[in-house]
Amino acid sequence: MASPALDKSVPEILPPSLDATAEQPPLFDGITKLYTCYTCPYAQRVWIARNFKGLQDEIKLVPLILQNRPAWYSEKVYPPNKVPSLEHKGKIIGESLDLIKYLESNFQGPSLLHEDPAKKEFTAELLSYTDTFNRTVFTAFKGDMAKEAGPAFDHLENALHKFDDGPFFLGQEFSLVDIAYITFVERFYIFLSEVFKHDITAGRPKLAAWIEEVNKIEAYKQTKTDPKEMIETSKKKFMA
Repeated sequence: MASPALDKSVPEILPPSLDATAEQPPLFDGITKLYTCYTCPYAQRVWIARNFKGLQDEIKLVPLILQNRPAWYSEKVYPPNKVPSLEHKGKIIGESLDLIKYLESNFQGPSLLHEDPAKKEFTAELLSYTDTFNRTVFTAFKGDMAKEAGPAFDHLENALHKFDDGPFFLGQEFSLVDIAYITFVERFYIFLSEVFKHDITAGRPKLAAWIEEVNKIEAYKQTKTDPKEMIETSKKKFMA
């Protein structure tokens, strides 16, 4: 049975993004804060997990403009100067995959990890592949897109057959694995279609169905970047 969180459709009023002129919010004031960027796929992972677990009231978003980020962020909050980072119980922690696991372990809400041993093992395997997946596709931007990126998308297509009683990587259950991949896969899907006229779902029915199903989840839908804006940003970054 689908989690009630899948049907949570009340849109959140998002705070404005902070630039270099913005004052720093109070640090370690007892309010849990997610330092994020609305257009960053890494930060989006944690934002989705927060929404899915129904933590909108417990975790405050502090969005930054990365191209003009405040100096206080690296000086006083998170020295690596990247997003996402989470301020919780007197400490700051970072790295998107670590943070989605942290939310699962330290906060209430619908589970995004599953106790079945085979699914736990598969979760670890797929989470460890995310960087390789992204690197393979990004590298293909400068070469033969279909030939070089194809194996990465085939890997996901094959993975989606592992538990095929449902549309997600773990079957019927939306999980951390889906969150880890969707923020990049959907960007690749849109960007490659627009710029390279390449459809990553062609010949990959499971991948196509997975993208369609994830797009029905409100926790994800509320975090999506405008496609036109994303395409223009990606062109400047990768096609210059």
